Amino acid sequence: MRPRTWVLVLAAVFALLQLANVTGRDTPDTKNYLSYALSLRGEDKHAAAARTIDYACSGKASITRRNQSVDVIRFHRPDPTARVLAACRAQEWQAVGARLEAGQTGGHTVPYMPERFMRIFEVRPGYPVFLLPFITVLGVTWGLWAASVVVTVAGGVLAFLILRTLRTPTALCLTGQALFYVLPCGTTAMRPMTEGLLLTLTLTAVWGCALALDGRVRTGTLLVCGALAALFTVKHSQALFLGLCLAGAGAAIGVRRRRAGAPYGRGLVAVTAAGCCGALGTLLLAKVLHYPSESESLQDLLTGHFSRPDRAHPWSEFYHLQLNFWVEWLRRQLWEPFFVAALAAGAWGALRRRAFGCFLLAAAFTGILTQAGHPDINIWGDRLIVLAWLLPVVGVPLLLEPVVRGRVVVPMQDRIKQAHSMR
Repeated sequence: MRPRTWVLVLAAVFALLQLANVTGRDTPDTKNYLSYALSLRGEDKHAAAARTIDYACSGKASITRRNQSVDVIRFHRPDPTARVLAACRAQEWQAVGARLEAGQTGGHTVPYMPERFMRIFEVRPGYPVFLLPFITVLGVTWGLWAASVVVTVAGGVLAFLILRTLRTPTALCLTGQALFYVLPCGTTAMRPMTEGLLLTLTLTAVWGCALALDGRVRTGTLLVCGALAALFTVKHSQALFLGLCLAGAGAAIGVRRRRAGAPYGRGLVAVTAAGCCGALGTLLLAKVLHYPSESESLQDLLTGHFSRPDRAHPWSEFYHLQLNFWVEWLRRQLWEPFFVAALAAGAWGALRRRAFGCFLLAAAFTGILTQAGHPDINIWGDRLIVLAWLLPVVGVPLLLEPVVRGRVVVPMQDRIKQAHSMR
């Protein structure tokens, strides 16, 4: 089969496997994004709240039922679905109803949390806009599932395209696609949150870097700029981090080339300029639009989503927490070192393509920056640092390239050999 056929087969297999878990993937943030999308469709606060609460509670009831079915003590007890649904709905409506009656009806999101906290989600329209056509055509449950499948499949295809642009053997390009699906980045992208779009758009920027360095400067630069612009609408902090990291990586490569007496290259200059413009544009536009500042985000972190009074000296507490967090994080990673080993292998492979490898490292480093901005060890699934998994997704196939090239005959190589033999 042709490479494109293998890409479609991998994507189809992944999509079929996701039918095993259509519900139960949501997190508390899902309600905010879903209610935002429903309001864009024209539904009022009460209707949007009813749909989001039903979706969240149905997922909770499904997980409870599945857990009880394999519980060695309670597996023979009656189905808890109805009881869990009723309790969950009552609890959710108690909080939402009180805030709606108190007049917290502004913005697009349903007031599940205090107004200051909901303001953080109000400035992220990108993901709700992405969800809108899916939930309109397929309904809430299947729409969220389909949207997650599409964005995750797209991430895997982008991993394939990046490696293809680097002229990696087809077998390793497909390996990169498969790694995106099976590593935690694929699992996290399937959850109805912004992380799936963040991963896909960041990979789009990385593909743009590969194209620009390969001589297709205009196309590559447009991809980088488009990805940064889209990231601003999804989560503007990621646009800032990615712009800064790409600009820093480009500057580092430029310094090295200058010392070696080599030309900078149009592609390098274009990507570096795009990163600088993206970072500066993000800062200026966030200021003009009065987006929540870093100090507001810090208060959100330290006050438990504004459930406690603001801290008088938040930065000193933040730095103290930062130190404690990374010590504990490293201790846990050394206990189960798969993530650290994957990062090391990915970095080793990426730096075999020095210029591109620097940009890949820069993109993956945004995951570290995101986690550093939210040093909360209790956040589920390490989803904040998930962007760092892009390093092994692309880097490990590059590390395996010397082993595979020459030993595995991929279809395109076989055709080239046949053509040469006929000449």
